[in-house]
Amino acid sequence: MCRLAIFASGNGTNAQRIIEYFKGHRQVTVELLLCNKADAPVIGRAMRLGVRAEVFGKAELYETGQVSDLLEKCGITHLILAGFLWLIPSGLITRYSGRIINIHPALLPKYGGKGMYGMKVHEVVIASGDAESGITIHHVNERYDDGSIIFQARCLVEPGETAETLAAKVHKLEYRYYPGVIEKSVMRDV
Repeated sequence: MCRLAIFASGNGTNAQRIIEYFKGHRQVTVELLLCNKADAPVIGRAMRLGVRAEVFGKAELYETGQVSDLLEKCGITHLILAGFLWLIPSGLITRYSGRIINIHPALLPKYGGKGMYGMKVHEVVIASGDAESGITIHHVNERYDDGSIIFQARCLVEPGETAETLAAKVHKLEYRYYPGVIEKSVMRDV
C-alpha cells in the first residue's frame, strides 16, 4: 500500500484533484496534507475531502524534525509536492529517495529554479518568445526543479498570449496528467 503526503502552500486545486483521484483506490491513499501557511485554502479543501491537514513552520521542517516524525508516524511512503515553495530538507530527500514528486508549470530544464513559480514562470516563457510551454513532473532532489524528469506535456504559446491565458492552459495539463503520473510512479514501488 502506498501512503501519500501532499505538501502544498496555496490554493490547492492540484492537491484537491490528487485527493479526489485516489479516493477509493485499492493501493494508494492520501493520508496527510502538510502546509506551511495557516490561511492557505488548500487546508480547507483537504479537510472537506476527509484528509488530515497539518500546518508547520520552518523550524518544524528544518530543525526539530517534527515533520519527519509525523511522516513516519503516519506510515507515509511517498511525498507529493503540489505548489509547495520550500526546498525539501536533505534528510527527507535521503529517506524518500526516488519517492518525492513535484510538478512545475513549464518545460524544464528551462524556466526552473528558485523564484520561478506561478505567474512569474508564464511571464518569462512569453517574454522569451518560445512557441510552447507545458508542465514537467519530476523527482525532487536538493535543488529547485533539478530532479530527473518523469513526464512532460506541452501546449502552444499563441500570438498575443498573456500570462493568465497561458496559466489556464498549463492548469488544464496539470489537472489532466498529474494524478495519473503519480499513480504510475508510486505503483512501481508496490
